[in-house]
Amino acid sequence: MPEPEVPRPDDDAPASGAAMGRALHALTALLPALGEGSHELNITADRTDGTEASADLYVSVEPGSLRVDHSDEEFVQFFMLLTFALDNSVRDAVLVATTADAGLRACGWDVRAGWLHPMDTHEFHVAVTSCSADDPAPPVLVCHAPVLRHPHRSTGERS
Repeated sequence: MPEPEVPRPDDDAPASGAAMGRALHALTALLPALGEGSHELNITADRTDGTEASADLYVSVEPGSLRVDHSDEEFVQFFMLLTFALDNSVRDAVLVATTADAGLRACGWDVRAGWLHPMDTHEFHVAVTSCSADDPAPPVLVCHAPVLRHPHRSTGERS
């Protein structure tokens, strides 16, 4: 069965320039917050037609440099799904960052109200451990996701 595709723009597509700007701001806030290392970003969204779409992005952050370990097409797929999620063009979306350093650590954000909000660490831990119960891979240390600065909100409006 083919994997569901990322939402595509059509005549009614709401993926505005503002949403693309929010996606760019989200990435520029996310990568420094994750810090140095190799990170796998995964975004999963429930589309309005009931199917699920997901995209991965592998990035390496080093002092003064950033490397995306994907083709242009894969990067665009990730960026567009993030854009649609931030534009509320999907029912539900979650972004998870997994970092490989001395072990694996992961944190996650819910997409709500056009921005990335840290997931409840306990709920995220339950989800990660239930998904990896039968997986022989090394255990994942669940961490609290950093709050990402929203570029258009004052300090008092941040959640």
